[in-house]
Amino acid sequence: MIRSAKLSDLDALLAIEQRAFDLDRFSRRTFRYLLTKANATTLISQVDGQVRGYVMILFNVGTSLARLYSLAVDPDYQQQRLGHALLEAAEQASLDEGCIAIRLEVRPDNLQAICFYENHGYVKFGIAEDYYEDHAEALRYEKKLAPHPNIDMARVPYYEQTLEFTCGPSALMMAMHALDSNVPFSRELELRLWRESTTIFMTSGHGGCGPYGLALAACHRGFSIELYVSERGVMFIDSVRDPEKKEVMSLVQADFIRELKKLPVAIHYNPLSVEELQAHFEQGAIPVVLISSYRMYNEKAPHWVVVTGFDEKYIYVHDPYIDKGAGRSAVDSMNMPIAKKDFGRMARYGKAGQKAALIVKKTSGN
Repeated sequence: MIRSAKLSDLDALLAIEQRAFDLDRFSRRTFRYLLTKANATTLISQVDGQVRGYVMILFNVGTSLARLYSLAVDPDYQQQRLGHALLEAAEQASLDEGCIAIRLEVRPDNLQAICFYENHGYVKFGIAEDYYEDHAEALRYEKKLAPHPNIDMARVPYYEQTLEFTCGPSALMMAMHALDSNVPFSRELELRLWRESTTIFMTSGHGGCGPYGLALAACHRGFSIELYVSERGVMFIDSVRDPEKKEVMSLVQADFIRELKKLPVAIHYNPLSVEELQAHFEQGAIPVVLISSYRMYNEKAPHWVVVTGFDEKYIYVHDPYIDKGAGRSAVDSMNMPIAKKDFGRMARYGKAGQKAALIVKKTSGN
């Protein structure tokens, strides 16, 4: 029998964890968090009233992507197809949550697990360096759960932001690198782009980056930019209360705009629809889009992502932020599928619903 795990199963889960794994074991505290607070589902296999295995799935709020976080079967009960049943139950639970794909990581030396997942239709798509406790890498696998058309994807290498306020530079760096591989992935460039693009102040911490500053930084590096903003007002100004900070943000944006007007940058004061974003993408551009992080991370902050693909129902994005506190890894932030109908509601920030998108293109010199 397979059923949902309860907190009363904690001791049984810990016992299986100790017997099934030599390294990277979940602690009691981790299990408690995953069972009570995380956006996760844990299913257990119960035989003769005893817990003999479990599978844990994490769900990424705001996206249609699931992650198989752990699957373990008591060694004394292996070869009884309990793992097969748990995996099928995990895939069904993911479908029930509206997910179109499920991802997982596995050690390269765990040949039995690799064979198990490949026999169930999982396909390797990447490697995570220094993933495990002993610094071993992990192989990344994915399985499509629902039939859908072929995805129109761009080759956008992934870069993780290294500071909480550098999502904009990190997203822009991914877009530029996708169009010109000579653009490096480095923390130096990440910070340089931030210095060039920052609004000075934003919310209660360091200034983030607005669309005008990011557009200027990209243009200075030889890229062709079209900028779409929903209004002419100062971006993010409602996120601060201090009048002096508001004045500084206004001065910074005005200066960015004056500099942009000296350059061949088209500024459009109207928002882009998902269909228009897709049209630009299909013409070879890489869109960098402002969203609110509330739907994904329950935090009301402006956030930048880079668009990597489209299909009939979904838009795919690289998110430079990795929510490691929730057990996420880079695999969860790469090519994240978001339903088109939901993306339109995510791609806005603040009470005024400010929208912005940079359309990054090659120039003839790139």
